[in-house]
Amino acid sequence: MRRRSETLERLGSEASLCRLFTPRVFMMESDAERGAAAIKQQFLTTKEHFHEFLSSRRSVQSQDGTQDSEPERKRMKMEEECDLKEKRKENKKMFRGQNKSRPRVKPHSYEEKRLCPSIVQERDTGCSFGDKCRFLHDVGEYMLSKAADLGDRCPLFSSQGKCPYGVTCRFARAHTSAEMKNLVNEEVFRASSGQESVRNLLDKDLQRRLRKKSEDFPRTQEFLQSIRPEKKIQTAGPEEKLLEHDAGAGGDAQNGATPPGKTVGPITDDDIIKLRPCEKKQVDFRDKLYLAPLTTVGNLPFRRVCKLLGADITCGEMAVCTNLLQGQASEWALLKRHCSEDLFGVQVDFVDINSGCPIDLVYKKGGGCGLMTRTNKFEQIVRGMNSVLDVPLTVKIRTGVQQNTNIAHKLIPEMKKWGVSLITLHGRSREQRYTKSADWDYIDSCARLAAPVPLFGNGDILTYEDAVKARETEVSGVMLGRGALIKPWLFTEIKENRHWDISSGERLDILRDFTNFGLEHWGSDTQGVEKTRNFLLEWLSFLCRYIPVGLLERVPQKINERPPFYMGRDYMETLMASQHVDDWIQISEMLLGPVPKNFSFLPKHKANSYK
Repeated sequence: MRRRSETLERLGSEASLCRLFTPRVFMMESDAERGAAAIKQQFLTTKEHFHEFLSSRRSVQSQDGTQDSEPERKRMKMEEECDLKEKRKENKKMFRGQNKSRPRVKPHSYEEKRLCPSIVQERDTGCSFGDKCRFLHDVGEYMLSKAADLGDRCPLFSSQGKCPYGVTCRFARAHTSAEMKNLVNEEVFRASSGQESVRNLLDKDLQRRLRKKSEDFPRTQEFLQSIRPEKKIQTAGPEEKLLEHDAGAGGDAQNGATPPGKTVGPITDDDIIKLRPCEKKQVDFRDKLYLAPLTTVGNLPFRRVCKLLGADITCGEMAVCTNLLQGQASEWALLKRHCSEDLFGVQVDFVDINSGCPIDLVYKKGGGCGLMTRTNKFEQIVRGMNSVLDVPLTVKIRTGVQQNTNIAHKLIPEMKKWGVSLITLHGRSREQRYTKSADWDYIDSCARLAAPVPLFGNGDILTYEDAVKARETEVSGVMLGRGALIKPWLFTEIKENRHWDISSGERLDILRDFTNFGLEHWGSDTQGVEKTRNFLLEWLSFLCRYIPVGLLERVPQKINERPPFYMGRDYMETLMASQHVDDWIQISEMLLGPVPKNFSFLPKHKANSYK
């Protein structure tokens, strides 16, 4: 903690060092043509000087005793990647999308010896595995191998009055006695025990029923029977039965009659009278700032940060329905919702179908963008979900699949008939991904076509000026994706109609909020710390693309403009501009302590949006 504070105190004096490593560099016209952002001349530098400056700082920290550089295995991986890029620049597709061959290390592998959960939770019954338990039962032996504590304040103990991780917590000295017993702040614990901070948790009984395929979905079965009356649909439940419909039963079903089948309990209005669309729960989406559903980086702690900075609507990460129906805990974890998310997509407020996902794995199975070309299946999904939901159903689409073939304008009139409550349109096709500018003229024409159903536009919004221009079209609101990842304070800028020349210290505070939220969500033990670090590093791979407003020759920065090498106004601002994994790790160490010896990281997403 002392070393971290000393590091931050030196930031002001290090601004002079930045100037020493800033040679006069004149941006050529060809650089601007290649899509580089325009930065004031006094801040521009060369790649060599930029890395020389940051390397010199790492060397100083190494002499001070802090860990220097990244593990050799990961360094070799990065160098091979860079060499390959130089050799094959002409092959653009090779470096698009994701780092699919990146090293994967599970967070629990960072601890050589782990303490038995029965000891951590201080159970009176002891360990149920006895001598066969593979974990340690000696607290003293565990403490000898445990990584050093990270500070005197535990986020979980501060917010809940009790830390469930006990002595394994990396802030254990904040809530453990001299006898290594877990302490409880009774006042805070009583106040928080009646509050539900995280919702949409997977119930164990429900998970068991899903895995055994014994959960009954009567509304779903009714809808399937209505679209396939000639087939026998098997219902799951205590008494399984085959529902049979003859050819003459279709008229009764259309008139609202209940299909033949065994029922249990009294009949209510909900059983025989379906809600009309106007009677369903309504959500006022207009003029709201909508955070897009984002894979990996759109996690719960990140969404909490965006809520603090002004986001109105949040949406969980894309979840695969097949995995949800199989009771996979990892997939259900994507649906978790924090109590601060007052307007949340997936559960409670509304449900969103993401048919704009361009990922190959999803598309090749007919999901995501693949649904846009499978109109019959798309219609069945939307109508089917509408028939069983009591909340609004929204749909996210792209302009189309192929680059020069827009099809969204053909789908939108049909989706209005299917009963969607809101449409979100990303202004690019699947083939374009993020390499071309979003087509807001097309979004505008589609918004007119969608009326009176609200349509949100999405694509290339990085400043409040972009949002103002977008709102001059007929869209009902805007959805923010990459812009929120690069600068989450974009929500504040839009609501206050200003460019925020945010300081490096303020940006570091935002990262500190994220790490605290991450430790609350993923845990404050070593496994939780490293999981939080991993997601922080994924986010830093986007944050490094931000260029401070005070350094720009031309305001605002465009989302597809490549940041040239520049020196910030202080050391931290320069460090945050680095696109090197070493420097991201250094930032994470300021907040989460040194990385483990076997730590390895490569970002999931590659930056292929620059021209």
